Amino acid sequence: MAVVARMLVRRVLILIPLLLGVVLFVFVVMRFSDNKPEYAYFQGANPTAAQIHQFQVQNGLLDPLPVRYVRFVGQLVRGDMGTSVLTKAPVRASVATALPLTLQLTLFGLVIAVVLALIFGVTAAIFRDRWPDQLIRLVSLVGVAAPAFWLALLMIQYLAVDRGWFPTSGYVNPADSPSGWIRSLTLPALALSLPVAAYLTRIIRTSMVEELDKDYVRTAIGSGLPPIVVVGRNVLRNALINPLTVLGLRVGYLLGGAVVIETIFALPGMGQLMITAVRNGDPAVVQGVVLTIATGFVVINLVIDVLYLLVNPRLRSAG
Repeated sequence: MAVVARMLVRRVLILIPLLLGVVLFVFVVMRFSDNKPEYAYFQGANPTAAQIHQFQVQNGLLDPLPVRYVRFVGQLVRGDMGTSVLTKAPVRASVATALPLTLQLTLFGLVIAVVLALIFGVTAAIFRDRWPDQLIRLVSLVGVAAPAFWLALLMIQYLAVDRGWFPTSGYVNPADSPSGWIRSLTLPALALSLPVAAYLTRIIRTSMVEELDKDYVRTAIGSGLPPIVVVGRNVLRNALINPLTVLGLRVGYLLGGAVVIETIFALPGMGQLMITAVRNGDPAVVQGVVLTIATGFVVINLVIDVLYLLVNPRLRSAG
């Protein structure tokens, strides 16, 4: 376990400059954006050059970029993500209101994707080169190629509009109605998760096939152990090590894709918050949302790395 602990510390230390790089990238991109705080602040008015200059001086917008970056990082360390120039509300408060829904959607989609990928990936590997395997491979190939937004539109049309099984849009708080909450998130979560499930199915299937061809599997079955025990206790556990590393990137896809799906289903999450901010020209809110999503992507990959270290038997035996 000492090896695992050292690698974990190394991952955490790498996280610090990585997050600083993410902040720098977002900061620089936003500074070259057409959405300027001074224009958003005076939106709908006809300010003079002197008024614009005064606003820039008061908010430090004329300072050199390195000075502004250091000041911005200092604000983030204190938990200050800035203030909306339109609503005058702290960006942190807006993000804190919208983020829980995005996390709910992402987690819901992740559960669906993992469950479907395990079921179909293992089934395809067990029935390798037979019709269940060929059918699952074909469907998963289509699923990988299908964009989430296209699936969302199809589901709205056929499952919500035509059959009325689910609402077409909107969000129900779980405290008000647990069943309504599930119905309001089912279609968005399915649209978000199916491409991820299809991709993971192919990865799990390949990893399972490689593991099933190893000598210890034949030895265990030959010694009289039931195949279902060998597959469930040994093969599946070893085969999931590689897909686990891929899962980190796919979770990041879920988190980023939730922004688009939320817009389609009119869910008041991070996606709606960012789209509204872009439309209204509110750069502080856009910056806060992008930073939150990017940071979440980095942290999620760290968590996946930690899980990989914990489940990898070679690392544990090395310790």
